[in-house]
Amino acid sequence: MPRIVILDPLSEAGLKLLRAAGLEVEERPGLKGEQLRQALLEADGAICRSGVKITRDVLEGNSRLKVIVRAGVGVDNIDLEAATRRGIVVMNTPGGNTISTAEHTLALMFALARKICPAYRSLQEGRWERSRYMGTQLYGKVLGVVGLGRVGQAVAERAKALGMRVIGYDPFVSAAKAREWGVELFPNLRDLLPQVDFLTLHVPLTEQTRGMIGRAELALMKRGARIINCARGGIVDEAALLEALESGQLGGVALDVFEKEPCTSSPLFGREDVVCTPHLGASTEEAQEQVAVEAAELVVDYFTQGVVRQAVNSVALDAELLRELGGYLNVAYRLGLLLAQILGEGISRCRIRYQGEVARRETRLLTAAFAAGLLEQAMDEPVNLVNAEWLLRQRGVELFEERSGEVREFSSLITAEVESREQTSVAAGTLFGTIPRLVRKRDFYLDAPLEGILLLFEHRDVPGVIGHIGTVFGRHQVNIAGMSVGRQWDRPGGPAVGVLCLDSFPPAEAIREILAHEAMSWAKIVRLPPRNQLPSFLAGTAAGNSSG
Repeated sequence: MPRIVILDPLSEAGLKLLRAAGLEVEERPGLKGEQLRQALLEADGAICRSGVKITRDVLEGNSRLKVIVRAGVGVDNIDLEAATRRGIVVMNTPGGNTISTAEHTLALMFALARKICPAYRSLQEGRWERSRYMGTQLYGKVLGVVGLGRVGQAVAERAKALGMRVIGYDPFVSAAKAREWGVELFPNLRDLLPQVDFLTLHVPLTEQTRGMIGRAELALMKRGARIINCARGGIVDEAALLEALESGQLGGVALDVFEKEPCTSSPLFGREDVVCTPHLGASTEEAQEQVAVEAAELVVDYFTQGVVRQAVNSVALDAELLRELGGYLNVAYRLGLLLAQILGEGISRCRIRYQGEVARRETRLLTAAFAAGLLEQAMDEPVNLVNAEWLLRQRGVELFEERSGEVREFSSLITAEVESREQTSVAAGTLFGTIPRLVRKRDFYLDAPLEGILLLFEHRDVPGVIGHIGTVFGRHQVNIAGMSVGRQWDRPGGPAVGVLCLDSFPPAEAIREILAHEAMSWAKIVRLPPRNQLPSFLAGTAAGNSSG
């Protein structure tokens, strides 16, 4: 009988499910250090919330534990790499908090629209000021939803029931899928912002989304529009919010999350046009019970049927297969990262082609690695070989795979073609020894490392272009570590593509100066992992130590 240890308080409904399935359940909340390690050594599965820290040391030497389930979304308290190395599947329950967070978003929107908080405060102070707290109805208003994951979809559904017009922005959702949800999808954030009366944010906090709503974005909005953030602190620039409120550009702000938490002091607090709560989005009795039930169901399904759902790390893959695929998993992953940053938004279709020796291998995992790279920076939950393709298709993105054993320019070649609303981008990569290389961009052949900070650019092949770029970067103290240029014709004057390897991230002004040259048509900065940094789903595996 599998033994399940419960490491944090869990709803009785979840415990009943575990026992009804014939599993042995031991409740051991509050364990730390050696006591926690010993408890896990004697368990086949574990369920935790955020209170316990499952570290590398805690998992050291554990050959019995098979699964850890986090009752909730965040897995910051679990060392995923250590779990993966020991073949332990880690799952979470992201759906359990969806309704509660969506309802809290609507509660804050209602509070803003009807000025409930300042009106109640006024009444407490002995005043009866009906005319002062005139509100606005939500019916007929435009709600902009940024991020159409589980919570964003739930908010959109409820807002439509209120008679609101719902528009949205999510670079990884297709227009067709958005229409199924009754949401009018906008191709970019700048086009959406001027349309909204209310704006709600439901995106993860990443390097790309940090400060995504700042002074420039607020200036694009209707005067008097209102913003709600129940997602992550740091997505909105709080200083810019205050300025916009003071100038009247914004009519109100509601925050459940903050740049620094706990947040007990802020210049936003006390304003009549601001509503704040202390990160209560998932704090309902129902949500807490739901995540417990979902966690228990995941454990039961795993031990009774061998089913893995909602995995946030890589399951234990066959070591021989990983050795066979080797560094090509890393090539596919980096091509996904590259194309996601080049296109940025509106991705609708992907096609990945395998040529030569690599086409004779198990390409399913290579395609999953590509999908993981494509999605990684857009998700607030870990993306890996287990869930990447499913997550991509959930967003309405089509994914096709082609294979050809014919050997052409390279003994093995992976070519990825990604379509967005406005353009199609193609890149191809291979291995030089153990090093992933970019060998094609569009129809241009070149040779550049798939690592570090890269400037990709398109231009006419005329004298002075490379000198212009070098001069600009020299002026901005940006060192060029390497360069590769490919051209379509065998003579000057035609189209060409270049890649520069940079030692530091250039300022936006430098890119604007580069694009000012008449022969330049396009330039984009891309950041890829260093050469020796593997994706989390490869670190410590056989593939991580093989050249393929």
